[in-house]
Amino acid sequence: MSGVVVGADGRARCGWGGSTPDYLDYHDSEWGREIRGDNELFERVSLEAFQSGLSWITILRKRPAFRTAFAGFEIEKVAAFGEADVDRLLADAGIVRNRAKIEAAIANARVAAELPGGIAALLWSFAPDPKPERPADFSAVPAITAESKAMAKELKKRGFRFFGPTTAYALMQATGMVNDHVRDCFVEV
Repeated sequence: MSGVVVGADGRARCGWGGSTPDYLDYHDSEWGREIRGDNELFERVSLEAFQSGLSWITILRKRPAFRTAFAGFEIEKVAAFGEADVDRLLADAGIVRNRAKIEAAIANARVAAELPGGIAALLWSFAPDPKPERPADFSAVPAITAESKAMAKELKKRGFRFFGPTTAYALMQATGMVNDHVRDCFVEV
């Protein structure tokens, strides 16, 4: 087996998935599973942007606070946030307090609220069809693909912020647009 770690439960999973209890749960129950709801995808776009320059475990551990602070990532509610909300968010130690990222999340919600057909339809239009084969190990996983470049370019054109091709690919992995669970991992998506 390559690219896997065998957990105490005897299951082989992607190497990163067994590094902490938080990652184990995220790997086993969420990562790589299809998400198709507008608000759910907006949450992932926002969290991926907040992760920029930080580790995913930081964002994962702060996710409950992010959900509370950002009204459950309901696009219409976040789109209505104003300067008082920015000040409230900057004072919230439970989240990443970065003004540029906070303002980007609000601006992105405003753009998402205006998308004809919704954000899910737009994002999923960049998913490769068919999905590429599962990688043998993580050395075969790209950081950027033609699809993630195209997604980032289109979102930027529409006014999204803090969303480049690497962030786009991480989103594609997390939301099941691609399946980067290594071949020997027990997770089937």
